Amino acid sequence: MTRAHHRITRPCWVVLLWTLAACGQGEQVEETPTADPWFREEGSARGLVFEHRSGHGEAFYFPELMGGGAALFDMDGDGDLDAFCVQSGELDAPEAVTGHRLFANRGDGHFDDVTAASGISTRGYGMGVTSGDYDGDGDTDLYVTQVGPNALLQNLGDGRFTEVTSAAGVGDDGWGTSACFFDKDGDGDLDLFVANYVNWSVDGELTCFGPTGQPDYCGPTSYSATRSDVLYENRGDGTFVDVSESSGIQATFGNGLGVVAGDFNGDDRPDLFVANDQTPDQLWINQGEGRFVDRAELAGCARDRNGTSRAGMGVDSADLDANGTLDLLVVHMAREHDGLFFNKGRFFTERTVEVGLGLATLQRTRFGVGFMDFNNDALLDAYVANGRVNLQMAPLVEGDPYAEPNTLLRGLPEGRFEDPLHRGGCEQPLHATSRGAAFGDVNGDGGVDVLVVNRDGPAHLFMNCAPARGHWLAVRAVDEQGRDVLGAFVTWTDAAGRVQRREVKSGFSYCSASAARAHFGLGQEQAGSLSVRWPGGTTESFAVDGVDRVILVKRGDGES
Repeated sequence: MTRAHHRITRPCWVVLLWTLAACGQGEQVEETPTADPWFREEGSARGLVFEHRSGHGEAFYFPELMGGGAALFDMDGDGDLDAFCVQSGELDAPEAVTGHRLFANRGDGHFDDVTAASGISTRGYGMGVTSGDYDGDGDTDLYVTQVGPNALLQNLGDGRFTEVTSAAGVGDDGWGTSACFFDKDGDGDLDLFVANYVNWSVDGELTCFGPTGQPDYCGPTSYSATRSDVLYENRGDGTFVDVSESSGIQATFGNGLGVVAGDFNGDDRPDLFVANDQTPDQLWINQGEGRFVDRAELAGCARDRNGTSRAGMGVDSADLDANGTLDLLVVHMAREHDGLFFNKGRFFTERTVEVGLGLATLQRTRFGVGFMDFNNDALLDAYVANGRVNLQMAPLVEGDPYAEPNTLLRGLPEGRFEDPLHRGGCEQPLHATSRGAAFGDVNGDGGVDVLVVNRDGPAHLFMNCAPARGHWLAVRAVDEQGRDVLGAFVTWTDAAGRVQRREVKSGFSYCSASAARAHFGLGQEQAGSLSVRWPGGTTESFAVDGVDRVILVKRGDGES
């Protein structure tokens, strides 16, 4: 395809980064760590062989920089986590079949590529994926976001999937990035939110340059073309209706990259937080009766403490300080502090630097992110997938100027963090342009593993080998029909009185979906009590007969 005449532009954020680089604030030399590794990369060894393709050639098409995503989910109901990797493809050939890959877990954390038998075959340029049982048949379905029409893949329950996008009415044709299923109205049917990034087209692409005059990718502000996000309401019959306008979701626009659903104000209705790139983040508070209002500015989580909009990429939420409210972590690009916002009930307080997330992440550009207790010591850790978006600093490895090592942050008491290894938790740092990150225990040993998709490189499966891991408990919360209840809050109180809370969710991080289970690291404790607060406000207690295993709790079977 012949490209149209392009305007040459140097966005202001590039000029700022050039200035910082000139002042000697480039990449720092890695110090030599001494701790034992927490992860080993075993993707190929375990049969999860996937090579992402951005389609990059001579042209610098902006979407090439941003894919792709991954999902860890149980596609066949056997209790093991299967994997799905999103392929991007060729922007000059938007009708080409996209090479997404589906991997079935053998039960021991080894995988078989079952794509051909699954029937998965969509067209378009893939970006991300989210998972959820949208049709209520007990099987987890997949929704794939793309540059152009997105795709809904219905799980037929026998290892096969069929695309039902048009029939379901969810084929938004924007530049979809992260998405999440959630039950906005408490009717038991999963609704769908899709974040859109930039109003972009091949013919309207711009031309930008790096600090020494070499061609490079433009940033989102170069286009001045935000696109509204999309909210679909589930009708309960396998179809959706677009309620973006009537719900209020279109009241404010942003360059959406990350999204997470959760009850952020404690009213037993799920809300939405959207991480936006170079525009204010959004906190959509659920008003009931199908309406949402953006309270991010009033709540203090739309910008940094100086009132500046940052490059919001991935996002996750968790109750870090055990006060019963969901806190937020939004990750950003190099030389921007992450945004760690502690939820005080009616407003948020940013404490990024105070808890140790300042210098630990400042040198990287961060995308996929997740709060997990990787060493099972009853303290949440954080994992961040990194990869640059411009040519501002000297390459770390030959052949990929955007590659960086990922980051592991160990959780400390009082909600603090430290970087224990300085190499992403691995024995040797792995440099890649990492994007989506999905989390789950793929081999059933009680350690949460990480699946990372890397731009124009092989996917990495980081198997948890953290030393001296503690005891653990994983909880799958289902409704009366056996469907996962996204939005359920699971609380574990151990014999020493320590309280941990986990929300059941799949859509968070960046362009990815994770296991819909509540994972608890227990340390040395093996006794405690378990309760679940279901959407709508009902709370039940459940007996726990032993730890170091996955348990199933069903709504209505507990004690009120």
